[in-house]
Order: sequence, then structure tokens, then C-alpha cells
Amino acid sequence: MYKSKMMIVMRRDLKMRKGKIAAQAGHACIDAILMALNKEGRLNDFEMTVDGIVLKNIDKSSSPLSDWFMYGCAKVCVYVDSEEALLDIAQKAKEKGIIASVITDAGMTEFHGVPTKTCLALEPLPADIADELTGDLPLY
Repeated sequence: MYKSKMMIVMRRDLKMRKGKIAAQAGHACIDAILMALNKEGRLNDFEMTVDGIVLKNIDKSSSPLSDWFMYGCAKVCVYVDSEEALLDIAQKAKEKGIIASVITDAGMTEFHGVPTKTCLALEPLPADIADELTGDLPLY
């Protein structure tokens, strides 16, 4: 069972293609993890192995970020129907000291050249904290 979870919030009102949704969610997750590593001062703690990239010096006391690297964590995709709702979640996260990576697409493929906020990902969090911000949102 996962000790932590990572929430991805998509804007459903944009009616993005499935591939675009996957790409935007991927951008958000990577950015949120990198921001969380930076917040903890751990950006230089990576090691390349034949099995991929691993984080050295994982904190064995178990933080949600360490859990993400050691055990994985649930990734849950939910949706909102407006930019305003997306930014409201980001603001509430910021007020709690939680990283929320908001992704702005350049607009070159689906948004007629207009930069568009498409989604956000929260850093890995204990489920109860993640649910305070996103628990009432429907699954995507």
C-alpha cells in the first residue's frame, strides 16, 4: 500500500486530446518532483545505474518524497472545469507550503498559439493532506 500520493489536476474544459493530456500531466509530475527535491536541497543526490536513475541518500525516516523514490506512490488524476478553479487549488497549496506545479502550454498544437494553463501536479503528500486540497474533485 502506498504511503503517499501525488495528485494531478487537469482542466477538462479545454477538451485536450488524450496524448496532450498525458504529455501535460507528465510535465507537471516531473516539475513537481524536481521542485520538491529542490525544496529539500536534494537536487544533486541522483545516481545513474544500469536500472535507471536512483536517488542516493534516501531519508530512511520516510518522507512522502522519499516514499515516492523507494516505493512509488499513487498518482491520482482529477479534474476541474476552469482555469480559475485550477489556480485556486494552486493558491491554497501555496498557502499551506505545498508545491503545486502549474503547467502552461505554449499553445502551438491545440490552443491556436495562445499560452494556456492546462494542469497542475502536487508534490507527493500524505493522503489526508492531498485530500484537503483535491478530495472533492471528480476522477478524470
